[in-house]
Amino acid sequence: MSAEHGPARVAGVLRPFASSARFAQALTLTAIGIAFASHALRALMGWPGYLAALAALITLCGVSLVARWRAVEWYGILPLTILVFIGWCTASILWSSTPAATATRVVYLVAFAMLGIYIALMRDTIQIVRAFGDVLRVLLGVSLALEVLSGILIDQPIPFLGIAGNLAELGPIQGIFASRNVLGFVSLIALVTFIVEWRTRSVQRGRAIASVSIASACVLLSGSPGTFVALGFALVALAALYGLRRVAAANRWRWQLALLATAAVALTVAWIFRVRIIGLLDARDDFDVRLEVWRELSRYLSLNPLQGWGWVGTWPDAPPYRWIESAAGRDLSSALSAYVDTYFQVGVIGALAFVALIGVALVRAWILASDRRSVVYLWPALVLVVIAVVSFAESFALLEGGWMLLVVCAVKAARDMSWRDALASRRAPAPGLPSAS
Repeated sequence: MSAEHGPARVAGVLRPFASSARFAQALTLTAIGIAFASHALRALMGWPGYLAALAALITLCGVSLVARWRAVEWYGILPLTILVFIGWCTASILWSSTPAATATRVVYLVAFAMLGIYIALMRDTIQIVRAFGDVLRVLLGVSLALEVLSGILIDQPIPFLGIAGNLAELGPIQGIFASRNVLGFVSLIALVTFIVEWRTRSVQRGRAIASVSIASACVLLSGSPGTFVALGFALVALAALYGLRRVAAANRWRWQLALLATAAVALTVAWIFRVRIIGLLDARDDFDVRLEVWRELSRYLSLNPLQGWGWVGTWPDAPPYRWIESAAGRDLSSALSAYVDTYFQVGVIGALAFVALIGVALVRAWILASDRRSVVYLWPALVLVVIAVVSFAESFALLEGGWMLLVVCAVKAARDMSWRDALASRRAPAPGLPSAS
């Protein structure tokens, strides 16, 4: 064999492997695992090992994407809201108070956005649901096993994973996610995923029941008030979609408007009685912490309201974040609200771009879920409802798994309902008629 034929033969062998569906499936499972188990992985291998694994994964995803280039429908794949938000975060390097940290964190943000785009492009919705279900089953199972080990068998915390060992007292537990709020968020996403799996008969009945039971137990044992609120919104959204899917298509828009008006009234009433609601949820302490942090943030927001202090994602140990932590008297990694965080880091424009990203994706996914017959279309809509609600009290949607999940849902909703596709179809000539050119 001549030397010049060697690379050609290697490429001929690798190309079918890189373009195979199994390779894409393996990369999808790995991406979801790396994104949602980030805390545990960093505790085991440190930041250098985690970043190396992330870089290797993105490289493999790039190879797979190139190998399947012709099979991808590229037109209109990216929602403009994602491009605007990432673009504005990138531009914030120019005025950031910590330009080096901002540049690094923007690359980190883009990395998980790329993983989300890859998943949305390479897998259809039911395959994505199955992938999230398979990974989250393992992560929640490991979390419960470690909580049993820590809280019952050895009755000792596991500090390097952040497990306090409170299972014997029925929580709150953290699992491998270091925080009860993160566990609650992941468990709620898993619960939605497992229910959709069950309804689509993607898994066996016994596995579906066991999965729903584990996710429900984790939601309850997390003791996260924000998760309970998001669960309530998700149940209401599920009931609303269940009703809308049974209304005649000609009358559905009227019911959509009525539902929108009802939601606006309900939110107004909830805001008026927010103190009582917080008391019922036993969330007074959590709410007071957030008010204290937001009060400190407001002192610095007035200095850079339009452009913010520069994108950083997780808060670094640098001004003004260090000053806010000192004034609040606690260690913080975020503003405890995705909306407040974007406002503080990238200003009014960035916050509006982030709200538009969630809002447009939710509207698209909601219309698809109410119009399409397949149950699988419920998944992006319900997941986006959970993200939109939880983002009021946590910043998960800006970080790693939460951000990647948001990108996946936004891209899938945009591909199935894109205004650019609708505009192109209107401009296209009718069948049998010559084009204008």
